[in-house]
Amino acid sequence: MAAWSTRAACPADLPRLRSLLTDSFEAAAMPSAAALLADAIDRDLVQVAESEGELVGCIAAEMPSAGHARLSVIAVRADARRQGVASRLLAELVKELPRRSSEAPLISAVARTEELAVTRLLLACGFIGTRVMRVGSTGGSGALHIHYQHKARVEYVDPDARHLVPAHAREQLTESLTPSDQAVTALVTLGGKPAFEIARFVQDDPATLQSGEAAAGIAFSGSILAAITFLLGFAFSSSRFPNDVRLLLIGATFSTVLSLIIYASASGELARIRSNAFGKIMKWGNVLSEYGGVFPFLISLPVTYAQASGDPWSTMILAVVLSAAIGWYEHSEFSIAHRFRRSRPELALMVLTAASPAVGAALVVADATSWPWTTALTATLAARTWLYLFRRGAEADVEERRQWQIRE
Repeated sequence: MAAWSTRAACPADLPRLRSLLTDSFEAAAMPSAAALLADAIDRDLVQVAESEGELVGCIAAEMPSAGHARLSVIAVRADARRQGVASRLLAELVKELPRRSSEAPLISAVARTEELAVTRLLLACGFIGTRVMRVGSTGGSGALHIHYQHKARVEYVDPDARHLVPAHAREQLTESLTPSDQAVTALVTLGGKPAFEIARFVQDDPATLQSGEAAAGIAFSGSILAAITFLLGFAFSSSRFPNDVRLLLIGATFSTVLSLIIYASASGELARIRSNAFGKIMKWGNVLSEYGGVFPFLISLPVTYAQASGDPWSTMILAVVLSAAIGWYEHSEFSIAHRFRRSRPELALMVLTAASPAVGAALVVADATSWPWTTALTATLAARTWLYLFRRGAEADVEERRQWQIRE
């Protein structure tokens, strides 16, 4: 097959999509699958693969709510199979669906145990089979339907708690998937016939993890507050320290105290267990702590050094090194900015933040007016705080990785 590309489907593709389904689906499944396409296209939930103007594959989903998406159609033309068309379409749809709402939706699919190609595709793309579904009549020798869901975060498998179940062993498969911590993680060949690998996932205690996260936030903000307070004391003891930088440090003190209050509120929310607001509260604390406390503190260090040492050369070397370090941090996987997709305005704000230590130190060394620099820095950090608190929805994928791992 010639080279192919993927794109979102449009209403003009509907006749060709129906033709593709006619060639790919069983007669019994064709009417229900075709009926979903028009609505799915209108909601931008259909991806197609195209080669030389011909559709060779498609994938469609339903989104009954903002928090749940269900794969409903996966079809690839016979002569285009085993070339990665379906896996690429599925990967792109999984990446695109979280952009539909402020929360990352649960992405699921249902496949019969006899649909081996679909099962392999789902398992290879980060899905696991979590439970047996009672879809229609499954009595007699009929196949079971298994519910698969895409793992939104990494979880760990107990290496000593895995077993194989033949695909035709319906009762054993149902029994194996009854516990909530067991799931299908692979499809293998056993004795020349297909079999499911059932693995037990290690269950984390959310309350313990959240309690540790809140305690770490309080300890970190407390340490930053102590450092800012020390720097602020030095600022008031020096008659040459710029007033605008003093105001910047006062603002950093306020923001850091506010983040401590928010972390304490998160701890109280966790203790009461009255709602699921812990994550949103921690987001406020993390953003205020980083952009209201940490960055103003770090950016003020070259100014403080300039006042204490009076050496312009070492001051500028320190400022440039600090700017480079902030720039590296901004592009590392440890920063808050790395968790979200970056637009051009956001990249510009990141550059301004990283350049601030060098610019501020140069103004102090030259005895120039630093108010414009302080104003620009404050506006930059305020804009980034507003961006991450009010304009950003679900976090972006930090990197492509397998969504479950064997714990060693």
